[in-house]
Amino acid sequence: MTESDKIKRGVWVIAEKPSDKEVATLVKKLHLEVGHIEDALDEDEMPRLEREGNQSYIFVRYPFKTSDGDMDTAPLLVMVSEDNLLTVSKYPIKAFDKFVSGKNSVITTQRTKLLLLILAEISQAYENQLRITTRRIKQIRTRLRNQKITNQDLIDFVLLEDELNEFLASLLPNNATLRRLLAGRYIPLFEEDQDLVEDLLLINDQSIEAIRANLRSIDNIRNAHTAISSNNLNKTITFLTLATIMVALPNVFFGMYGMNVSLPFQHNHWVFIALIIVNITLIGTILGFAKKKNLI
Repeated sequence: MTESDKIKRGVWVIAEKPSDKEVATLVKKLHLEVGHIEDALDEDEMPRLEREGNQSYIFVRYPFKTSDGDMDTAPLLVMVSEDNLLTVSKYPIKAFDKFVSGKNSVITTQRTKLLLLILAEISQAYENQLRITTRRIKQIRTRLRNQKITNQDLIDFVLLEDELNEFLASLLPNNATLRRLLAGRYIPLFEEDQDLVEDLLLINDQSIEAIRANLRSIDNIRNAHTAISSNNLNKTITFLTLATIMVALPNVFFGMYGMNVSLPFQHNHWVFIALIIVNITLIGTILGFAKKKNLI
């Protein structure tokens, strides 16, 4: 690919975070609907497919990394006309670097094929990010087996869950748009193009199932951690309760014989040994009962 400073027939026009002046220029030279350009710059815009005259407007959502390092999605508009292909996005799309740098060879005059290549790169971006997310979940699951999950892991789970839900909310309407595109009413598709759209649908379906599986894994790990923490807490409370009883019982007897009142056998030298034997017997009985009831 080569860069051109003029909008002419057969070029791919890439608009990333265009200014108001640039939007006005695009609308004028390509005869666009300004409302669609504004929608493409709205972060909450959902995927859809529209046609105005001889122009088809395909809205999809693509994943990108924010300045904080988190993953998010944003809308991408692909406008296909008889003369040009236009992409409008609020943030730079790294997937385009393969085309612009010449790493992936494309012919911009083959607009339908270029559109499908762009959609394929977006699907691949989702799939790549899902692999990273799945790997992170498995790492935390390994720490659960060793009971070494930290508070930071739980915070990461919340962030991962939000990320997966955002991907799911984007991929489902993306797939609906692809199915409408497959019908051929908006853009004519050859048999080879239809096969590619069907492959994209399959890839997206697999990504959707992977997202749902990851969400179930997060939920299962969180529930398991809650159950383990609750069980450990119960064991700790039981241990402390038994320790309190074993410390308190001897104090009862030794406290009584430490008072300045007359008590049975207080003048006999064997009383101290008898108290020790009685306390040991009581403690042993309590421990035996606790062990029988699986309290310890």
